[in-house]
Amino acid sequence: MTTPDDPLLPRPPRFARLRAFWQRRRGWILGFALLFGALLLGASWWLLRELPSLNELDNLQPKVPLRVFSEDGVLIGEFGKERRSLVKLADMPADLKQAVLAIEDARFYEHGAVDVLGVLRAGAANLGSGGRGQGASTITMQLARDLFLTKDKTITRKLREIIVAYKIEAVRSKDEILELYMNQIYLGQRAYGFASAARVYFGKELRDISLAEAAMLAGLPKAPAAYNPVVNPKRARIRQAYILKRMRELGYINAAREAEALAEPLKLALGTSATPTASPRAEYVAEMVRQQMFAQYGDATYAKGLVVTTTLNYATQLLAWQAVRDSLFDYDRRRDYRGPEGYVALPAGRSEREDAIEEALERHPDADELPAAVVLKASSREVQAMSRDGEIHTISGNGLRFAARSLRSDASTALRLRPGSIIRLAFPNEKKPEISQLPDVQGAIIALSPQDGAIKALVGGFDFKVNNFNRVTQAVRQPGSTFKPFVYSAALEKGVGPATLVNDAPFSIKLDPERDEVWEPKNDDLVSSGPVTLRVGLKKSKNQVAVRVLQHIGVPFARDYITRFGFEKKQMPPYLPLALGAGNTTPLQLAEGYAVFANGGYKVAPYLIREVRDGNGKLLMQAKAPQAEQDAPQVLTPRNAYVMHSLLKSVAQNGTAYQSNELGRTDIGGKTGTTNQARDAWFAGYQRSLVAISWMGFDQPRSLGNSGAGAQLALPQWMRFMRPALKDVPAYEMPEPAGVVRIGGELYFDTAQPGQGFVSGIDMQNAVWPKPEAEETPTEDEMGESGAAEAESSETPPGEAEPSGSNDDLFPQKRDR
Repeated sequence: MTTPDDPLLPRPPRFARLRAFWQRRRGWILGFALLFGALLLGASWWLLRELPSLNELDNLQPKVPLRVFSEDGVLIGEFGKERRSLVKLADMPADLKQAVLAIEDARFYEHGAVDVLGVLRAGAANLGSGGRGQGASTITMQLARDLFLTKDKTITRKLREIIVAYKIEAVRSKDEILELYMNQIYLGQRAYGFASAARVYFGKELRDISLAEAAMLAGLPKAPAAYNPVVNPKRARIRQAYILKRMRELGYINAAREAEALAEPLKLALGTSATPTASPRAEYVAEMVRQQMFAQYGDATYAKGLVVTTTLNYATQLLAWQAVRDSLFDYDRRRDYRGPEGYVALPAGRSEREDAIEEALERHPDADELPAAVVLKASSREVQAMSRDGEIHTISGNGLRFAARSLRSDASTALRLRPGSIIRLAFPNEKKPEISQLPDVQGAIIALSPQDGAIKALVGGFDFKVNNFNRVTQAVRQPGSTFKPFVYSAALEKGVGPATLVNDAPFSIKLDPERDEVWEPKNDDLVSSGPVTLRVGLKKSKNQVAVRVLQHIGVPFARDYITRFGFEKKQMPPYLPLALGAGNTTPLQLAEGYAVFANGGYKVAPYLIREVRDGNGKLLMQAKAPQAEQDAPQVLTPRNAYVMHSLLKSVAQNGTAYQSNELGRTDIGGKTGTTNQARDAWFAGYQRSLVAISWMGFDQPRSLGNSGAGAQLALPQWMRFMRPALKDVPAYEMPEPAGVVRIGGELYFDTAQPGQGFVSGIDMQNAVWPKPEAEETPTEDEMGESGAAEAESSETPPGEAEPSGSNDDLFPQKRDR
């Protein structure tokens, strides 16, 4: 018996030939195999390079923007390229999920990451069309492409898409993948995810959409532009009908529901945004939050869904915004029309003209309620102008009154309105436009709670979109006489009191021993009153009194003392002009200082962010602000805080800020301030529950004019805000603390009574006593055109030459009204 391997038997012919071929060609075959393997490895490396790891895929999160809210839940800012809202799959309407599956991937729950038959069909179609044809992406593949890949229709991208899709399905369940898809996919109009799209197109929350609306939204992922119901309602309707038909064929809905949905009229919510619209008028606050979040989280700030709740009260914010806006308009409307903002040459062709107008208006962003427009026709009777949205507005009659000088035939080139001029429109009477202008003066208000420093309102300028410079935090200006109370508080600790007599008389001092110039502080009205009490000196804002008080207590002591209010010594010059506010500060810093007077002597730091949460609601940060009378540091003794409150109430009730009596309150304290040449107008004031700083001025400092005093500009702005802000707030009477005594109706420290450590007079050696006269509240005549009730020491007396080499910016001599 023999076996097949018996050498006596002949070998099969085929085997012999194969063996002979192998022996002759095995070198070539092995080389080809190695080359093929290398090419396969190279192709795999090429496909897999830069693809996400399993760890990345297991932690997939859609990019959700940073959202900023007021303390009362109003969205005031949103930052991020992709604007979306996340919704759990369980909270999505069943009709929407079924509509998406019906049109995008009916077998989603039955196949794996890839629908093989669909891919083969699409591949054959693409090869037949030169590589550009239809696709057959499953929902998982679409998610892979949307998260990690490009949208190019190439074989390479499709292979990568398949690889990533398998990776995703290895770490995520089908429901998790569908939820990610529904929140991630782009649906046009800057909407990412179906929740955002529901708001964009229908102005509804996702849970409230109808079957017809669900089918309309489900048609968007394939081609958001082509099936956009805003742009292409006809095509959107055709796709909606097809999706409803597919849903009926798959058994998701019956014929009656299909017919009902097809009959439903299309009601679009035009003009809404992809998320709840951020309420305007708090943009400066939102930007402050964005900067703080970016400093902590970097680029992730715009993608990880941070939700920031601020201390801002939106109702209070609106009051501050309106107060600043009205005040700046009032100031500006009392001046002449300055002419157009710019000019653009208008081409003859309609299309070219519209393009030129659009390009020109990009450089002139619309201010809230003051859109920019380009003049098309202009005459003394009528002006036609086109706004950014392409609408042509006709202005006539009273609408031309403000700009009448610019329509005269003899108007200068810079002033004249002509075709191509860029103007601003206002709409005070329904839709009847009138020519207006952006105020070139600026204003600011900062309001915070003196109990913990929580910022309740912040307006950094006229309009953030036009100019985002934040004057509350970035404008370093001289505070004028609003700084005097800090010097007077220091003086109280040196035995000076409200009844101390100070000689309000001219004097001069040599500030620099190496120079011949002398400084002569003067009162604004050039009137010296002789001996006056400290209380009267503060009420009438006497500059000569303030400088003598500082000279008495010493500049070094005062500079050390004022740091307890939050100021830095380097901000304050070591010279006597410090008494008149020659240092530098911001409205925010000034608010921090006045909070100490308002809360009874406690130092609280201003803060804006109350808490931060991530996209899943996890608390990342929560503010723990020290509270006055609890854990905040006490920087003033109760008696110092009480006496200073009494002095500041005198200013508000019958001093330079007497107009505040119109509020009908007896618990207001504050101080006016006007700097050199009326370049800054201030009022710093408070009630127990709210501190507010009001400022007006020009970004490039120049005079506000004869009526540019703090009492005439900043105080009315402050009152516009505080009148409604303090409505229904009960009056507060600060309790008199231990250590304070009353003698003859005036307040003294118990350790500084007459004859017992009390400084009865300052520089009284050569005082000239005026004839006795009853002290009165400053009258309008005393205030005068320039607010002369407060001191102005920046002007040289008539007939005197200003000392050579003087430096008004270094040694300002303040005008305080």
